[in-house]
Amino acid sequence: MIADLVERFEQQGDAYKSGQYNEAQLRKEFIDPMFKALGWDMENVSGYAEAYKDVIHEDAIKIGGATKAPDYCFRIGGTRKFFLEAKKPSVDIKTDAHSAYQLRRYAWSAKLPLSVLTDFEEFAVYDCRVEPKLTDKASVARVLYLNFREYVSQWEDIAKIFAREAILKGSFDKFAESTKAKRGTAEVDDAFLSEIEKWRADLARNLALRNSKLLQRDLNFSVQRTIDRIVFLRICEDRRIEVYGRLQALLNGEHTYRRLYQLFREADDRYNSGLFYFQKERDRVEPPDDLTPELEIDDAVLKRIIRRLYYPDSPYEFSVLPADILGQVYEQFLGKVIRLTEGHQAKVEDKPEVKKAGGVYYTPTYIVDYIVKNTVGKLLENKTPKQAAKLRILDPACGSGSFLIGAYQHLLDCIATGTATATRKNGRREKILPSIKDRVAHGNSLPLSANAFSYKTFTAWTSTHRPSR
Repeated sequence: MIADLVERFEQQGDAYKSGQYNEAQLRKEFIDPMFKALGWDMENVSGYAEAYKDVIHEDAIKIGGATKAPDYCFRIGGTRKFFLEAKKPSVDIKTDAHSAYQLRRYAWSAKLPLSVLTDFEEFAVYDCRVEPKLTDKASVARVLYLNFREYVSQWEDIAKIFAREAILKGSFDKFAESTKAKRGTAEVDDAFLSEIEKWRADLARNLALRNSKLLQRDLNFSVQRTIDRIVFLRICEDRRIEVYGRLQALLNGEHTYRRLYQLFREADDRYNSGLFYFQKERDRVEPPDDLTPELEIDDAVLKRIIRRLYYPDSPYEFSVLPADILGQVYEQFLGKVIRLTEGHQAKVEDKPEVKKAGGVYYTPTYIVDYIVKNTVGKLLENKTPKQAAKLRILDPACGSGSFLIGAYQHLLDCIATGTATATRKNGRREKILPSIKDRVAHGNSLPLSANAFSYKTFTAWTSTHRPSR
């Protein structure tokens, strides 16, 4: 199979590289057969449910100017292993820094160790644990480069890394570990935590300066809510819930916070969560937020934050940023507090209880998954989707809500894949999921810190609305 593909490309290479031959043709005629030869079910012949398909194909379009996701996501049991971005053969993969940056940005945000950039003529593998920078050359973090004429002689080595069977046997992980850069690696959660900590310090100082009557408690609330809301809306943009670029448009013109607040008000009408709550609603005990609408924030401070959320300045791709990474970041983020000095200046410090405990600890995802599977999973056995939707789940010491979010995701997966018995008829899933989501956001009657509640509600919303990838 691979020898036939190589021979065909050799014979008709000039036509393929003319610029008339597009990515869709390349994918169908070369990339799909190549990875089918590596054991991947490219057309889902096995008939797996969407959540467990081997390969997810991205539509070859751009949405509102946003950078599109990589063309392929290769998975084992529904877990991402690597991305592949296909380019038409007229692109010079070896020197095209832009294409490399886009691929690395997605894979780094998704916390994948390796990913592939190819136009079949060239095949480049990148170590995606190295934080991508716009100024990087195409060679930065590249750990393997092959020309198509090398495929036949190197096929055994390619298969040892990227064949489905090889990944199941651990060869992919071994190769990833052997190629890990000794310097320059930066986990996306650590980088994003550092990013939002800078935003918190900048916002805190500016709010304290421009709002002289702001109390310490109100300052902490205002800073946290402003960051939460901006990040939430930006995630919604990349996940195609919101129109892409609405926040970015605020970079033009003055009175940035006034215009940003209008976006918050519109979000209050669309999202039933406490993150945006400006008008009193029936059956809601807590008072609406009448503090943040009156804040004064300098344009420059907000524009610095917003600019770092968009391509090309931002290394983050929020459509693939896992919810557990947000959880880890927020656990660490919530371990600090803003203190006001006698001169009304803002200082960010560790919370006393965090100092005493020696830091903030986050429950690893695999432990959350194991406990949820053996508690919620047992409860769901022999339940219909309607019965599953009525379950009530309590975590009395939920922190940022990692177990609740895990339980929520398990409910979604069971209903989506039909694991919760009984078939889905007449849009049953669409009717059930919002009721589950609303209870995750609002169902707890125990006191919860405003900051942790913000994280829990926005994770519930962004987990519900996301692309199939």
